Order: sequence, then structure tokens, then C-alpha cells
Amino acid sequence: MIEFSAAEIARITGGRLVGDPQTIPTHVATDSREVGKGSLYVAKPGEHADGHSFVEAAFAAGAVLALCEREVDDDAGTVFPSVIVPDAVLAMGALAKEAVRRIREARAARGLEFTVVGITGSAGKTTTKDLIAGIFRSTPEGSAGPTATISPQGSYNGEVGVPLTVFTADESTRYLVIEMGATGIGHIRYLADMVVPDIGVVLVVGTAHAGEFGGVENIAIAKGELVEALAPEGTAVVNYDDPRVRAMEARTIARKIFFTAHPDAVSPSAVPGTVVAALDSRVDGDGRPVFGLSIGGEPPVEVHSRLIGAHHVGNLLAAAAAAHAAGIGTDAIAASLSSQAAASRWRMERTDRADGVTVINDAYNANPESMRAALQTLADLGRGRRTWAVLGAMLELGDESIAAHTAVGTLVVRLNIDRLVVVGREARALYVSAVNEGSWGDECTFVEDVDEAFELLEGELEPGDLVLVKSSNGVGLRHLGDRIAWAAQDQPSDTARTELM
Repeated sequence: MIEFSAAEIARITGGRLVGDPQTIPTHVATDSREVGKGSLYVAKPGEHADGHSFVEAAFAAGAVLALCEREVDDDAGTVFPSVIVPDAVLAMGALAKEAVRRIREARAARGLEFTVVGITGSAGKTTTKDLIAGIFRSTPEGSAGPTATISPQGSYNGEVGVPLTVFTADESTRYLVIEMGATGIGHIRYLADMVVPDIGVVLVVGTAHAGEFGGVENIAIAKGELVEALAPEGTAVVNYDDPRVRAMEARTIARKIFFTAHPDAVSPSAVPGTVVAALDSRVDGDGRPVFGLSIGGEPPVEVHSRLIGAHHVGNLLAAAAAAHAAGIGTDAIAASLSSQAAASRWRMERTDRADGVTVINDAYNANPESMRAALQTLADLGRGRRTWAVLGAMLELGDESIAAHTAVGTLVVRLNIDRLVVVGREARALYVSAVNEGSWGDECTFVEDVDEAFELLEGELEPGDLVLVKSSNGVGLRHLGDRIAWAAQDQPSDTARTELM
């Protein structure tokens, strides 16, 4: 973490200091359970709890300063050492912005490079973030010490998660990879202003959060804020295969790199930038993408990914394009992409149980696009096996929710998935559409909750079955996937192999 004294924190955030101005925190935490010796504890209001209620616990755990929206006293009536600000989350952002500025300035003074990569899109952000960071860490510069390449934990991608990621960087950081999520127009602009990306990657404009945004076109406006924030010397990495993303190239004066999984549809003379393409793309017998990586029309280098699903080709290409923009060679990029399994949980996470059942847990998140991709992968991998789709609701789709769930139910039948288990009333339209499409009997089951789904599966799964578990994060089917994966034994062992695919 970049060092800030308490007095500097107050100045940068426009806050009022209570306590010793010379105090220098060494770590930032927004959860009192994650506080350690020397922490700055951010007492932010939350949906279910107010961080100010845990200030005392934070200091008991080792905090030396709090960032608060009001004073908090101890039992003796003494105010805990604090910087008092109108909005603790915005204050975090201001502090993170200054941290990035200081890192860039300090490295430039020593003649060292510093590259910030921002990634956004309706799907694939976390996988692509992990891939990019993995490529950087495979280079000498990016692996030189624990903070040489910094990327978010899990899906830290919002107004709290991005600053927390920044606070783990310091002057030894060569690459800073930032995932950027949004639920409204202006959110990406705020995050981009905070970290000032050198490379901006836009993956796809889908229907995730369409209800919150007020429609897909507003999602496109919001995601494009990333490329708008780039300086002329920056690089916009743009998905050529998504028309809404492709159109964003007109919204930036930065250099452009386009990536495409369908190079036959691209006219190189009509593309105002470098093209990163997948040639002869296919999946192997385990559903893993294989293709020739071609950058700028150069001869292809084979990538044999360890991820599951053809839909990952776009994420792999986006990572390759960002790494190319950072100056990394094609051979090194291809070698890294071929070596990487997924680094974050519940993204096409495969477990082969000892009894022959295979579970693919892809229930970290879900939207119509990712649901279609996961079901197609299930169908492709399931040839010769009995296939199960265990599906929960796709949340935050607004007025499109019923139609989207109906379409997924129809797709399950048309892909000839053997068994469908629909979990929860929010997804009931999916069940109804499957029944109407296929006139299914026992092949389609609706259950009220996760426990009922687990009991059904525990009683009916047979050796050789292939099970896909997918839903939005808030539905909690990822935990059902874990229960199914490890139902055959008390704990993970050599007899059941889990891979983050």
C-alpha cells in the first residue's frame, strides 16, 4: 500500500482529522473481521449493517485510524482516531486515485513503466481479468515480487472493490489490472477517472442488469465510458463480434485493437486498427477451446486452453489483445493462455466425483448470454452421457425477465438436455416454457429451494451423469453445486478431482 499519513488522508478526502496526524496506516479494510495491525478501517454504511457499529471492534483488532461519516466514541467517551468525511465510499475513491497518481509518478521518476488495464462488459470480466493478470505474471517484470502484478480478488469491480484493489499496489507494481462493473450510466466513468487506465477492454454488451440500466442501449452507453476515458496514447481493446461494442471505436481517440472469434466476417481494410483473431477455432473432447492466435495478420500460434466452453474464445482473445497492447509477444501470450486454468471459483468449475458423476458449477452469475453458452457446452460435453441442467433465476433483468427465462427453458429442450431441475419461484417461467416446449414428464422438475434440489439430485444421480449448475449469484446455487460435487465423500481428496476450468 502507498503510505498516507492521517493528515494526508484528511487533506486528500476533504475530511476532518480527529487524532494523531502522523499515524500511517499500512492496510485498508471495510470489514472489521479483516482488520489487522495497522489498518485503516472504512466505516461505510451497508445494506444490512452500518460500519460505524464495528469501529470499536476494528480498533480492538488493530486498526490505527478509521474513515467515518460521523464520530464514534469508546466507552470512556473518547472519539476513536478518525477522518470524518461526508461519504466514506467517495473518500475511498479519492484516496485510491491519489495512490495511482503517486505510483505512476514514482515509477516514471525512476524510468520504470506502469500499466493500468481496465476491463468491462456484461459477461466474462472476471475470467478475462484473471487471464490478463496471468499473462503479466508470466513475464519477468510482472512476476518480480508479490505486488508486481495486482488484480482484484474475485469480482471486486465496483466503487468499493476497485479502491480496495488499488490499495494493495505500491511503487513496485508494474501492472495494475482493474475489473469494472456498473449498474448505471456514469459508474464506469467514475472508476476510470479513479485509475486512469492505459488500456481499456470492452468485452460484450448483454442484458445483465438491464432492469437497473433501463435497457440494453443504456448498458452500451455505460460500458463505452471506459474507451472514452482513454488518452490518445492509450489503447482501446474492442470486441469486433459485438456490434454495440464495435461501434464504441468511434467514441475514443485512442489506438484500437479489435478481437474476433469470426475472422472470416472481418474485412481487414475496413478495420481502423490491429486485429487479434482466432483461426480454425474448435473445442477438444473435454470442451476446451483450441485455436490459432493471430495478431495483426501474423502467422498463428496455437492456443490450447484449459478453460471449458467455446464461449471462452472471446475472453482469451481479449486477454491476448490487452497483453499485446502492453508490449508482450505473441509466443509468450499463447504459452500463458495455454497454461492457465480459471483462477476464480464457480466459473465453469469442474469436479469429477469418485463415483463417475461430473459436476460443472457455473453459478457465480447468470444472464441470457452466459446461460446459452453454458447450456451449449453441457450439450457438447454430454454426448454419450445423461445430462442435467440445474438452473436458478437470472436476476436484475427487469421487464425482460419472463421472456428471458422462457427462452432458456425452450433452449434446454431444443438442445436435448436429458433432465432439467428448476430451483426457485423466480425461475418458474423457465420450467413452464420447458414443459410447454417438450411436454416433458419426469424429465423436468420444479423445486422450491436448494435443499429440495439437493435431495432430488442425491437420490437420482447415477455414475456417468454430467450436471451443470447455473444461476445468478444472489440465488445461491453455487453452494448447491459445491454440495453436489462433494456429496460422494466428506471432503476433497485424490478420488474426486476439482479443476477451476
